[in-house]
Amino acid sequence: MAKEIFAIFGNPVSHSKSPLMHNLTFQGLGYHACYTRYLLEDGQRLKETFFNLKLKGVNVTVPHKEAAFHACDVLDPFAKKIGVVNTIVKRNGKLYGYNTDAPGFLKAILEIKYIKTVLFLGAGGTAQSTSSILRDEGYEVTLLNRSAKRLEKYKTDGFQTYTFETFEPQSYDLVINMTSAGLEDNNLPAPQKILELVIPKAQACVDVIYGKETPFLTLAKSHHKPTKDGSDMLLYQGIIAFEYFTDHAYHFDEIKPIMQKALRL
Repeated sequence: MAKEIFAIFGNPVSHSKSPLMHNLTFQGLGYHACYTRYLLEDGQRLKETFFNLKLKGVNVTVPHKEAAFHACDVLDPFAKKIGVVNTIVKRNGKLYGYNTDAPGFLKAILEIKYIKTVLFLGAGGTAQSTSSILRDEGYEVTLLNRSAKRLEKYKTDGFQTYTFETFEPQSYDLVINMTSAGLEDNNLPAPQKILELVIPKAQACVDVIYGKETPFLTLAKSHHKPTKDGSDMLLYQGIIAFEYFTDHAYHFDEIKPIMQKALRL
């Protein structure tokens, strides 16, 4: 039996821990597969690249999650609702699209108690999926983004939205960096004068970037706020993706202890 091949598509992608996470879990569970990374520069070539590489499935990271949505032949109801895909599996020659970011993120957020109001810094693909699932779970989500264009869909969907120029600061229980600011630079996700208005009033601050202390988290810690990076979100979405990759041959609780080891390596 030929080994199934999986990958992560993104730009940048060299930092991704997904290959380590999935390969360790394939090995630990005795599943005949391997997982690699692929620098995809043109999202319009996602489907073509998928088939050229003879893949069984992929995870998709920034900036290609909307392109992944359009590349799929069949969409999970939640992915169809939000227009963003980060996990694709091939079945019978067709690409099936899912979103594991949102349920993974929700599981991570549920570990932070007494949260009701949430401010998202950024309005990209990850924000699109997570804002929807958080609102479905009863959270009040506000989005702050550099440009107004990215906010149009959220505004249409009934979210409170602001640009840096129009922002009217309020109290938010949780402030989350949804951008790539701090991943490969020392940038903050919003002007520091804005962050200095919202962070002191927050209960906690979260960054979706994992494996490093970003300038955003450093600033939050300077205000003595509890912080959390994206490691738990990465782990939980990875477990859910693994379930799709293996057609639910393994349970969440079987996958978790093995995959969790990868984040400590």
